[in-house]
Amino acid sequence: MNDGKVADIGQLIILPSSFTGGPRYLHERTQDAMTYVKNYGRPDLFITFTCNPNWTEIQKELFVGQKPQDRHDLLARVFHQKQKALMNLIIKAKIFGEVKCHMYTIEWQKRGLPHAHILIWLKDSLHVHRVDDFISAEIPNPQEDPDLFRIVMKQMVYGPCGSVNPHSPCMKDGICTKRYPRHFLKETQTGQDGYPLYRRRSSQDGGFSANVNFQGSEVSVDNTWIAPYCPLLTKIFNAHINVEYCNSVKSIKYV
Repeated sequence: MNDGKVADIGQLIILPSSFTGGPRYLHERTQDAMTYVKNYGRPDLFITFTCNPNWTEIQKELFVGQKPQDRHDLLARVFHQKQKALMNLIIKAKIFGEVKCHMYTIEWQKRGLPHAHILIWLKDSLHVHRVDDFISAEIPNPQEDPDLFRIVMKQMVYGPCGSVNPHSPCMKDGICTKRYPRHFLKETQTGQDGYPLYRRRSSQDGGFSANVNFQGSEVSVDNTWIAPYCPLLTKIFNAHINVEYCNSVKSIKYV
């Protein structure tokens, strides 16, 4: 009997760029992204689309006693269909205007929920004065659109963190690393770093507030806690869809 070495078993295989998720595949996608920047400049919109485990398409297919995170196959299939529908709205329906090019990457969170980071280059660059036409960072009027109000309060409220929840993962040295809660603003402005400061009106200026259930207690939330979103997309997909205006190419490296 001959005792072989484990290291001698099998052979070295170099994964080609056609293997999705491999090192060469990711390197090629990175080079493609930098080509977009070279030819078209910075992207106009950065969209984060997160799977909602409470979608009807997911809930009705679960077996008794199952939770969404138990069915990665179901999450992947439903999210893929929703992602395709979202991209069709952006590219074919042109809800933001004509698109020159786009790219996105899909990641999986710790609890098994997929989310996509999407970069959009528009033919007519989005001017900061047009931001309010597509992006909102405010609680909608509960009387005018109760469905959108319900979805925003469920999906687009950040945290809360700070003094309400000092042990939140975003907290460092007693300060939120995501800069929440933000400041009230009557009108959208251009920040010092070039990124817009979205309109977040206080109750005195016509803004709205509402109570959310957090750890068994009611917490009052106003516009300073709302993540920027597109009302149309949020209402259609009933999910966390964060829409941000881009002002640099840093988002390429993030994706």
